[in-house]
Amino acid sequence: MTDPRAIHVDEFLAHPPARVWKALTDPVLLARWLMPNDFRPVVGHRFTFVTDPRPNAGFDGVVHCEVLVVEPESLLRISWRGGSLDSTVTWTLKSEGRGTRLFLEHDGFDPDDPTQQLSRRILGGGWRSNVMSALRSALADLP
Repeated sequence: MTDPRAIHVDEFLAHPPARVWKALTDPVLLARWLMPNDFRPVVGHRFTFVTDPRPNAGFDGVVHCEVLVVEPESLLRISWRGGSLDSTVTWTLKSEGRGTRLFLEHDGFDPDDPTQQLSRRILGGGWRSNVMSALRSALADLP
């Protein structure tokens, strides 16, 4: 059953947690697979992601964020505010064999707001396909 309040992604990445963590927390690498940003992995740091606007979803192209939790090589949680959406994104890393199981949860969508549900559908498809594919490519290119 689909959760109308959240997006859940479960991906196995054939790279150790330290390498995945670097891709999640280095702003240059993060820009390669997600969006241009001014991220720093410091609790309380406010930053933005910038992308193309989506007027049909009430989104101007700027995601306002704050780092909420940093547990190196294990957990990263940020606030994610754009358009009418006020949500959180959490990445959880678990060592699995020679790789990493990456769990992503984007939580906080209002099930009764049609615009937020449209955003959930758009973002859900993006997280599962485009973003994970770009992350895999960025990880493969790391020295």
